[in-house]
Amino acid sequence: MPLPDLLAPDFKETPYWWDAAPRPRLAERAPPASIDVAIVGSGYTGLSAALDLVRAGRSVAVLDASDLGFGASTRNAGFVGRTLKHGLGELIEKHGVTRGVAIYREMRAAFDHVLGIVREEQIDCKLVQCGRLQGALFPSHYESMAKDADLKRKHLGDEAHLLDRAAMRGEIGSDLYSGGRLIPDHAGLHPGLYHQGLLDRVASAGAELFAHTPVLGIERRSDGFDVVTGRGRVKARDVLVATNGYTGRATPWLRRRVVPFHGFMAATEPLAADRMARVLPNKRLFHDYNNNLSYMRPSPDGTRILIGGFTGGPAANLRAKARKLHARLARIAPDLAGIKLSHAWSGQCSASFDLFPHVGVADGVHHALGYCFAGLPMGTWLGHKAAQKILGSREAPSLFDDRDFPTAFYYWGRPWFVPLYMAHHDWNDRRGR
Repeated sequence: MPLPDLLAPDFKETPYWWDAAPRPRLAERAPPASIDVAIVGSGYTGLSAALDLVRAGRSVAVLDASDLGFGASTRNAGFVGRTLKHGLGELIEKHGVTRGVAIYREMRAAFDHVLGIVREEQIDCKLVQCGRLQGALFPSHYESMAKDADLKRKHLGDEAHLLDRAAMRGEIGSDLYSGGRLIPDHAGLHPGLYHQGLLDRVASAGAELFAHTPVLGIERRSDGFDVVTGRGRVKARDVLVATNGYTGRATPWLRRRVVPFHGFMAATEPLAADRMARVLPNKRLFHDYNNNLSYMRPSPDGTRILIGGFTGGPAANLRAKARKLHARLARIAPDLAGIKLSHAWSGQCSASFDLFPHVGVADGVHHALGYCFAGLPMGTWLGHKAAQKILGSREAPSLFDDRDFPTAFYYWGRPWFVPLYMAHHDWNDRRGR
């Protein structure tokens, strides 16, 4: 018998978020001959920095090789949290209590900064502090959650609720999880509308925006930089590189320090309210506790489930990836086995070799990138920090600037080892490690 078609008749290989926030179409034009600050990249980082800089009186040009916001800023899941790949316990063990706690306090500042921007700029991006649910597939996951929750309560005052199997079943329509953790104040938003709101504020403040203007090189001069673009040269006093997973040959030093990888998501067709309530009755954001995690959330309008997973795999065939995501969704929530998917998409994220985000200056060029799965809060926050550094503000210092930005001798910008690295994570996940 033929397999049932899991994709809706109007299936799209573009982000669900673009339905409400399509990529803007700008008249193509050459950038100015000179500018105070040239920003390479039009995601959260570039726009956050641009907003600070232009309101401080600097002239700013934001340059992007594609449509504005074409990358991960309008493709991610819209999770707003305050966690790193390094847990608080790991940081305390390696760096001591004072520094470990300080790093997580800056993560709290990044989280609060996003909520503050949405509120103060009145950006309608469907921000809701709905809470984040984490699912334990193994007893070891639950034990790790409990230790982390205790440390964060003790040192940061963060509250989290540990859930047994029965309580977990009341939060998600799945029997997979032996327990879990609920972080009640984590937030979710519509990443496309958040980006559009930032873009609108930046444009209104007076920054110049240039789509389809690839930066080909950055040449240092005695009085600043020549930014070489596909549409001509721009003389800039300062340059900020904010390209994250799309960092390329124009900035070879940075290209050696961030490792791009693909993330994948899919959206279901519209679902009945009772089915939505059976899957995520309290409308939480959700992910499991694996290294290569699976995650899902309700759409902001409450009509669909969005699923993500298989991070780091190849992106050549999105229809095949959509079918894998459908199978993962049906495994998590069997009630959704018969639904169809309306969208599937991918986007390039990046990680650093030390698994920390980075902001700083190299050979006079400012940078902020390498977010390691925390791109929404950290991209916004480190764009702000980079702008404050350009302005010479006392607000500029960051613990993510106070460290080396390592690379590896075998890496020159082609991430050939990512599939091997993720396969190792998958092997550990099967064993609950």
